[in-house]
Amino acid sequence: MKRQRQLSAQARTVLEALLAQPRQWQHGYDLSKETGIKSGTLYPLLIRLSEQGLLETGWQDSEEAGRPPRHVYKLTTTGLQLARESAKAAPDAALHPVRVSA
Repeated sequence: MKRQRQLSAQARTVLEALLAQPRQWQHGYDLSKETGIKSGTLYPLLIRLSEQGLLETGWQDSEEAGRPPRHVYKLTTTGLQLARESAKAAPDAALHPVRVSA
């Protein structure tokens, strides 16, 4: 039996940010700027969301010569569905928490 866990406020915020452009790759740095979530919280969160099958990850070459590739993220089909559910539940999230399988 899978354990159910509630999405944290930070996870909801990241999913909401990704939901704005669900099929476009987004950089962690841009997500940090958009959400206000510090990198020490954001990157472990992105890893967990990826491990749960909610995010697809990849590497994107830098447009500037000599710069290393950047890690990018976008919602999976499951992540898109959860993000939409979370957005709908947002006004009364405390009454009806969105749960994710661990």
